[in-house]
Amino acid sequence: MRTLSPVVLLLTIQLAGCGPAAHDPAPPVAKIEPVVFEEFGHTRTDDYYWLREREDPEVTAYLEAENAYADAVTAPWADLRETLYQEIVGRIQPDDDSVPVREGGWWYSRRYEEGREYPVYVRRADVPDAPEQVMLDVNLLAAGHGFFQVSGADVSSDGHVLAWAEDAVGRRIYTVRFKDLRTGEMLPDVLEDATPNLVWAEDGRTLFYTRKDPQTLRSYQVWRHVLGTDPAADALVFQENDETFNVGLDKTMSRRWVLIESDQTLSTETLVIDAQHPEGEPRVLLPRERDHEHAVDHLDGHWYIRTNKDARNFRLVRAPEADPSAWEDVVPHRDDVLFMRAVLFHDWIAVLERRDGLRRLRVIDRATGVSREIDLGETAYAIWTADNREPDSHLLRLGYESMTTPESTYDYDMRTGETTLLKRDVVVGDFDPARYVTERLMIPARDGALVPVSLVRRTDTPVDGTAPLLLYGYGSYGASMEPSFSSARLSLLDRGFTYAIAHIRGGEEMGRRWYDDGKLLKKMNTFTDFIDCGRALVAQGYAAPARLSCLGGSAGGLLVGAVVNMAPDLFHAAVAQVPFVDVVTTMLDETIPLTTFEYDEWGNPNERESYEYMLGYSPYDNVTAQEYPHLLIMTGLHDSQVQYWEPAKWTAKLRALKTDDHLLLFQTNMEAGHGGASGRFRRHQETALMYAFLLKMAGVE
Repeated sequence: MRTLSPVVLLLTIQLAGCGPAAHDPAPPVAKIEPVVFEEFGHTRTDDYYWLREREDPEVTAYLEAENAYADAVTAPWADLRETLYQEIVGRIQPDDDSVPVREGGWWYSRRYEEGREYPVYVRRADVPDAPEQVMLDVNLLAAGHGFFQVSGADVSSDGHVLAWAEDAVGRRIYTVRFKDLRTGEMLPDVLEDATPNLVWAEDGRTLFYTRKDPQTLRSYQVWRHVLGTDPAADALVFQENDETFNVGLDKTMSRRWVLIESDQTLSTETLVIDAQHPEGEPRVLLPRERDHEHAVDHLDGHWYIRTNKDARNFRLVRAPEADPSAWEDVVPHRDDVLFMRAVLFHDWIAVLERRDGLRRLRVIDRATGVSREIDLGETAYAIWTADNREPDSHLLRLGYESMTTPESTYDYDMRTGETTLLKRDVVVGDFDPARYVTERLMIPARDGALVPVSLVRRTDTPVDGTAPLLLYGYGSYGASMEPSFSSARLSLLDRGFTYAIAHIRGGEEMGRRWYDDGKLLKKMNTFTDFIDCGRALVAQGYAAPARLSCLGGSAGGLLVGAVVNMAPDLFHAAVAQVPFVDVVTTMLDETIPLTTFEYDEWGNPNERESYEYMLGYSPYDNVTAQEYPHLLIMTGLHDSQVQYWEPAKWTAKLRALKTDDHLLLFQTNMEAGHGGASGRFRRHQETALMYAFLLKMAGVE
């Protein structure tokens, strides 16, 4: 073992392809003996385990030295980064308003003002010429903070009080505050260590909220606060003691019931509280049952339940309020369609589902049973139900976008089938969607599965094997990556890049089977799908072999880490944002946030079969002495989902073992968490860095 000081040494070297000499940090030296793990007769040695000590000055020194190195290397790119940043923020409309949503006699909206980073929450009474009322100006709250976020803003049912949750660190531990909208005064009630999951009862005085375990940050408690009382006297309503479950709150469309939802990857339990009598005890509506996932709503005296009971792709059933076990099908199960959610109205049901990899939205007439699918004319797109709060409405609010169409808000008249465009995000400048083309490919994986790939490029970008291409993927938790629009992405497309999304297994793009085939002991499919898509895109001429890059964040960062170990010669450059790369160590540590909650996603490494399988792909455990692509690794010091030390340790091990002279940049945002920098414009400083890296590595100026 080396015995130099653990404070990072800065060595001057000449880096190929990045201009003048820069300072390359040596791997940090262990300040203690390496930590040795023994599981099932297998020994793992971790030289960099000490980087977990967040408060250790030498850990801070290491992170700051890596930041200084990244700054030194990218200093020659300063003009390009600034150009990219100005392009990206220059496309954002300086002042912007959301489409107002009606609820309880008010029209609620959110606006951005020119030159300001954060939103302003406003409302108007639903009467002619009503003045605007500013409920909350987040810019005032954020003053003096390097990071600031408001979430969960919600108005009491009587319209008198606004509650919201704020986080000034980025670790997603919130403080809940209240404002009297009649007087404009801040109320003295302050709820600490909460989440932004807030639900009002119907009395206008009672708020239900959740709290996290201070160690694991698992949401595990539901509390009840009554305005004007001491928060120290708040009542604990429910506590989830099973460490594999997470607790959330919701409210039914009927506004009659507060829902307590305790769920894990494969199981759900729903408890209900009468919203008109919030002091009552919760009762179990649907008990937890292994392999049964469900979601509950209520309207017109019936429970509506999205369930996978005898329905792998889910179905919608309903039951009388008095007998929640007496199910009848409303939307039956189909083997080729994933039922995603329903929005309830008195006269209609809006159904969001996924077929052939794409979302579909249709409306069912309750009286006749006839359904009508909403078709907005594009072959690859994303569609979703937006904010629908009033069940007596005949208008369905929906959102829509594609890789060439900016985010759009529509009202769909469920009586006539007429669609009205209310707003389309403005892309400032000379943006013309006709300059771009989107495609949908089906690429065969090595086992014969057909993997959807969505692409967008300029119409004048050649498909002859010469263009740079950025391949994005995620592939976990059943999260589907939609073919969505990004105005920031235009800075790559206009410089000749093709952008592609590989809809790999582990998501739900092709139904629940697609998810099941990309997790646990089938997780390797996620990585091999991505590799096979990258190779096929090169073979089909969409990408130059030496100009193929990849991008992923969080579990998508795990994807990047795995594929650069497995196929190091495929990608010329890779970006890993807040990457989950130390899989085995993290999943063996029950004190780390998300660990116990995710055994059914990754496996429990306390069991030998899962341990050995996870060890086969865990990026940190599989770094070897080989050449790697150019790498940009990004994290946040206060990340509560993927702890900063995972990418820090990964970077250190890569520096010690990789055999190439390719760039390895590691940047830690010392003021942010999992989502990166806050602020409407400021967050794009990180985007500009990422794009500058990709452009430089692809040889594009």
